[in-house]
Amino acid sequence: MGRKATVATCALNQWVLDFEGNTERILRSVEVAKAGGAKYRLGPELEICGYGCADHFYESDTLLHSFQALKVLLESPVTQDIICDVGMPVMHHNVRYNCRVLFLNRKILLIRPKMLMANSGVYREMRWFSPWNRPRHVEDYFLPRMIQEVTGQDTVPFGDCVLSTKDTCIGTEMCAELWNPDSPHIHMGRDGVEIFTNSSASHHELRKADQRVQLIRSATAKTGGIYLYANQRGCDGDRVYYDGCAMVAVNGDVVARGDQFSLDDVEVVTATLDLEDVRSYRGEHLQPAMKSETQAFLRVKVDFSLSTSNDVFLPTQQPLQWRFHTPEEEISLGPACWLWDYLRRSGQAGFLLPLSGGVDSSSTACIVHSMCTLVCAAVADGNLQVLEDVRRVVGDTSYNPQDPKELCGRVFTTCYMSSENSSEDTRSRARELAAQIGSTHLNFSIDAAVKGILGIFSAVTGNWPRFRARGGSHRENLALQNVQARVRMVLAYLFAQLSLWARGRPGGLLVLGSANVDESLTGYFTKYDCSSADINPIGGISKTDLRGFLRYCADRFQLSALDGILKAPPTAELEPLTDGQVSQTDEADMGMTYSELSVMGRLRKVSKCGPFSMFCKLIQAWKDVLSPAEVAQKVKRFFRMYSVNRHKMTTVTPSYHAESYSPDDNRFDLRPFLYDTRWRWQFKTIDDQCQWTKIPSGAASSAPGQNKNLANTSIEKNPGK
Repeated sequence: MGRKATVATCALNQWVLDFEGNTERILRSVEVAKAGGAKYRLGPELEICGYGCADHFYESDTLLHSFQALKVLLESPVTQDIICDVGMPVMHHNVRYNCRVLFLNRKILLIRPKMLMANSGVYREMRWFSPWNRPRHVEDYFLPRMIQEVTGQDTVPFGDCVLSTKDTCIGTEMCAELWNPDSPHIHMGRDGVEIFTNSSASHHELRKADQRVQLIRSATAKTGGIYLYANQRGCDGDRVYYDGCAMVAVNGDVVARGDQFSLDDVEVVTATLDLEDVRSYRGEHLQPAMKSETQAFLRVKVDFSLSTSNDVFLPTQQPLQWRFHTPEEEISLGPACWLWDYLRRSGQAGFLLPLSGGVDSSSTACIVHSMCTLVCAAVADGNLQVLEDVRRVVGDTSYNPQDPKELCGRVFTTCYMSSENSSEDTRSRARELAAQIGSTHLNFSIDAAVKGILGIFSAVTGNWPRFRARGGSHRENLALQNVQARVRMVLAYLFAQLSLWARGRPGGLLVLGSANVDESLTGYFTKYDCSSADINPIGGISKTDLRGFLRYCADRFQLSALDGILKAPPTAELEPLTDGQVSQTDEADMGMTYSELSVMGRLRKVSKCGPFSMFCKLIQAWKDVLSPAEVAQKVKRFFRMYSVNRHKMTTVTPSYHAESYSPDDNRFDLRPFLYDTRWRWQFKTIDDQCQWTKIPSGAASSAPGQNKNLANTSIEKNPGK
């Protein structure tokens, strides 16, 4: 009697609406799974059309093309003699559902709609899909004519049911259902389901992977059983990066896993598992709880086995130790993979970055260098898809990348755009880093362009603005800083479009941004400055994490130039120098440190704190270093800067999503962009609390930024980019 089941799960780098490419990758994964002896293949969520279709899910074309792709899969000889579990949208009774379609040998076995939707953070599934909210209920689904012609079936089961083979029982979970306190696997396990599957489109966030792994281990530790987890990988057309981690767990232990970050478009994880291990585990630990469900799951029977009759000598997977990446490694790998997908799918020939010699732009540069390292490693490992892509990007069909520094010179251009306010220190730091990573580096002055623009203004108005250090007003000072930053943006795009042309090469460059998540949160950057780019790989990463990342890069890639960059104080260098030295620093301008910003950012978004709640939490957290009045100052300053500058988020460069407190208005942090920036009721509540605790309120009410003349003025600074 067979007892050892061989199953496969995978991570696929799908692309929204790329039905041809997505179908090819699905077929390749099935082919690899069969070669490994698997009888069941699980794929990612909505893998046929791509998870990130967004409002394209409203279009009937998306449903039509998904069924056309399913027809190709059903007819392919590759999918014969293996149960295939694929994801696609399905409309049933005029309602759209996010579904799994399970089929075997040209017959659809069942369609299982998602029951618990992902509808927070970056997810908006309730906008396009309805949950199947009828547990254990199954209906007939009438197949489209094109599918009927292949399967010979008119209807198939649609709903909350499980699959019963000759040797085991398989139940389906989908992505967010695992994270729910009433997960389906609990009920399925108590009804005797032995194999749980989870098809996901789970995105990367720093420090998140361990949560996912612990949930899967916990699921099988509680109920016993085998858990297959499939996930999408890569950039499918949006800000998030799906980070793979396909895995198989048994009775609380992970026994097989794939990579979290990889340039492989198709990765298949195959495992052979002993079904008797599940039965023994349940018999000892869970016997009283088994079969306590009031309503059994409908079992769709299929004349097929995942095991063979003579498998006694077949080895099974043993528990493994999972090594999680450090946050610094995650920053090095995740955004680099995202950049590679974006570059190869955009049709462009490389990147251009305004490199200032500061922490942020240097971080972006190091991520590009890491990308080049990953590309060279993938080619060395025999990845033909990466080799084909890199040859297309550089326009050389015989190119074989071996040295990351040499590849960097082909696909990466950096430029230091100096002004009369720039120091020689930042110029030399930028030049040294560019030389060490291998980028093509440009160095030029923007003073002529700035003076030309100011000359136009002067000719029209008869006035010439002055810096505050030279007797000008606050408004003049801001305007003079912002014109420098915006001139840099115009020049960045000009050089991105024409620098390859000037070198006799075809193609254009994508402009990279380098504003971190904390600067976005408080608006400490100029609207439409040189961080207004095509994409921004660090826009969801805090300054604190970026500094740790640069320390990691200095050691990992032997980049000694980063030592000086890390020691230098963050500065925009937009105001006049004093005796040749920088006189302006970012943290002094903001009135708070970057580490304080990270704390307040998480309280605002993750802990859902308004001004008063944040004040109450911080007077405890910071009691050893700040008085309540000083905490009140910082909280008020934070919320004023946030609300005054919130409008900038409506134009923010699409940024790699990596941080749970990102203020990205486009998809993640849906809030107003026109506030009453005085926060009168909220700030009065803070002042009243200070009075009640006998803390003088004068200091709190005179917090930086409370000048009524600035109530509707954006605090615009270019943070050294």
